[in-house]
Parts: sequence; C-alpha cells; structure tokens
Amino acid sequence: MRAIEAEKAGGPEVLRLVDAPLPEPGPGQIRIRHEAIGLNFIEVYQRTGLYPMTYPARLGQEAAGVVDAVGDGVTRFKMGDRAGFVGGSSGAYAEASIVPAERAVHIPASVPSETAAACLLKGMTAEFLVRRTFHVKQGDAMLVHAAAGGVGSILTQWGHALDARVLGAVGSDEKAKVAKAQGCDEVLIYGRDNVPERVKALTGGKGAAVVYDSVGKATFDDSLASLAKRGMLVSFGNASGPAPAIEPLRLSRGGSLFLTRPTLFDYIATTEELDESAAALFEMVGSGKIRIEIGQRFPLDQVRQAHEALEGRKTTGSTVIVP
Repeated sequence: MRAIEAEKAGGPEVLRLVDAPLPEPGPGQIRIRHEAIGLNFIEVYQRTGLYPMTYPARLGQEAAGVVDAVGDGVTRFKMGDRAGFVGGSSGAYAEASIVPAERAVHIPASVPSETAAACLLKGMTAEFLVRRTFHVKQGDAMLVHAAAGGVGSILTQWGHALDARVLGAVGSDEKAKVAKAQGCDEVLIYGRDNVPERVKALTGGKGAAVVYDSVGKATFDDSLASLAKRGMLVSFGNASGPAPAIEPLRLSRGGSLFLTRPTLFDYIATTEELDESAAALFEMVGSGKIRIEIGQRFPLDQVRQAHEALEGRKTTGSTVIVP
C-alpha cells in the first residue's frame, strides 16, 4: 500500500511517499481501508519535532473508511462496517490502518466518510472543550482563537448551538466572513483589533468566561488579558509556537483565573468515553447544528502541499486527504 513517512524532523520537504506492506490485524484489531484521512496541526508538530517521534515516522491521526479485515476475538466490528479512528500506531497517512477494535468508532449511515475523517479529531476536541473542560452554558461569553480553522469552526458552531456569546478571532477579512457565517456574534481581526480591549468592550467590561486558544505563543498574553474574573484559559495548541511559562501569581492578579492545557486523548481514555464523545459529535452533525466545511482536498501524494497550506494559514475549515 502507499503511505507517507517523515524521514526526519523538519519542514514539509521531509515527507515522502513510500510503498509499504499491507498490514494484517492481530487479535483484537481491525483493518480499516481508508476512504478519507483527516489533516491536523498536531501532525505539523510531530513533523517538525516539537512533539518528538522516532524517525522515519508515519504521521496521521484520523481516518474513516470500511473494515476489510478483522482479527481474532473482535466482536465490536465485522467486515464491511464503516469505521473511523483517532490515533493508532501505524499512521493514518496511508491507504489502510490497523486499529485496536476498542479504539475505533462506528460511523452512522448519515455521516459520509469524508465528513467523519474531517471531524473526528477536531470535533471530539471541540466536544470535550465545550462540554467537559469548561462547561459552556447559555449566555457565557467565549473567545475562540483561529475561529475559521478546523477546531475553531466547530467550537464556534457548538457554542452558538448552546446559546453562548461567541467572539471569534481570525487573521483576515475573508476568514472573518467565514467565522461570522458559522455563528460568531462578533469577529476580531489580529493586527487590527486590540483583542483584550475589544473583548472587554463587547462584554460590558467583564471579559470572557472562557478563552479557547489554539494559537499559543502569539496570543497567550492577550488570552489571559481577555478573561473575566475566575475565567478559564484553555490553551490547546501551538500554531505560533509553544505558549510561554508563567508564574502562578499572574493568575491571581488577573482575577483568580484558571489555566489548563488539555489533550483529547486524556478525555477519551476509555472506550466508553470515546463512544460517548463520538456520539455527541455525530448527534450535533446529524442534527445540522454543526456543519463540517471541507475547505480543501489533497490526494495522498500531495501531503507536502497540504502541510504547506496548513502552516501558511491558507486553509479554512477542515482539510482531508484522499488516498
């Protein structure tokens, strides 16, 4: 089968197309023949070495397709089932993956494979961020950085569905239109708006109850300054570089603030948590409350170009790779 490897840590040029043996599932495993593969910023971190791996490394966090081989002892899936996964040891940038059956999810008939691949990691991330890390409720002011991006666009829609006051921050007028169409009540533009001042002005001087920050270094200080008393900064990405270290007293001076750096895999650690998160996501997608916008599609042999577009902030919504 065809697969993509990062031969070493570095830029997009380290990604190469290779021929690899088609793997066979062992006990408790299934093989999923991919119909679509999701592209996520975590793979940029892995490729660059920010999240170190053993190289050459197979990248890719999520994919969706059809089960075409089942290992001994598997009762959760059968041949022909539609399935998807987040994580996995073999890397999703390939034509197929071996996945432990308890770490795969069933894809309902109402959700196309491209949609599932585009939203599993991003959508389940949004799910735990708005429902479990900080329980967003009606009337809460939430600031979403990179609101036109993959996770940001889902966070925005989920917050809107919960009747929160959704403030989005983006990098251009074009992305502002996207964020507004997704349900942002107000949109701020980096480099033009003073984000903390605008957030305070839009919330009657209070600030945001929660800030979702996937950008990291470039926005961290503004995120803290945008919070209301006892507000929570959820730092969950490093698109501009890792967020800086801070003294705990800074949280106190800012108004008894909370700071967390969560990761999806701690919130879907068990099969039950995985199924519940996926079910909540698919319910929102199936009901039409969340639309998964696929802004870009790349064939497998153009993963390098996909990474270049993602790092260059030239993407909107979700991006899928088609094997």
